[in-house]
Amino acid sequence: MMEATRVGRAARSPRKDARAPVREVQAEQATVIRPRPPGLPLDRCALVTWILARERAEELLEGLGTGAMKRAKAHLRHIVMLPSPRRQAKVATEFGERTDAGARLKALMAEVPEALRREIFRNLPPYHRTLFPGRKVEAADPLAPPLLSALAMRLIREATR
Repeated sequence: MMEATRVGRAARSPRKDARAPVREVQAEQATVIRPRPPGLPLDRCALVTWILARERAEELLEGLGTGAMKRAKAHLRHIVMLPSPRRQAKVATEFGERTDAGARLKALMAEVPEALRREIFRNLPPYHRTLFPGRKVEAADPLAPPLLSALAMRLIREATR
């Protein structure tokens, strides 16, 4: 008669430095360790609540933890006290350019007179200049009104943000 071959672990004798019993190891393996989420950028959180739910912004921020809520409400108070243009500029710088910035710049360049068009092109960042392959950067016109450059910068900001 032939004996069956069995494959398995041999029982070990317990040692002082023996590893944890199998049940504990399995429990540890079943536990999923999730990394802590990164800290909330509370200034941006307060800005978003102000933009989307102005009347309820403070109430919405109360859903944060105690320490985070206090800091977020302080940011909210600062945002509320800013003049509207500064607040709009903050939104634009925090959340970037418009997705249709290129199309808006092209429309702007089509509408303005040539002197202003040259000034706008001169003040455009290099990555937006690629929208106008036929143009070259020209030196500032010494006879141009002094506020032409300021107007060009303002129109660029409004078209891209």
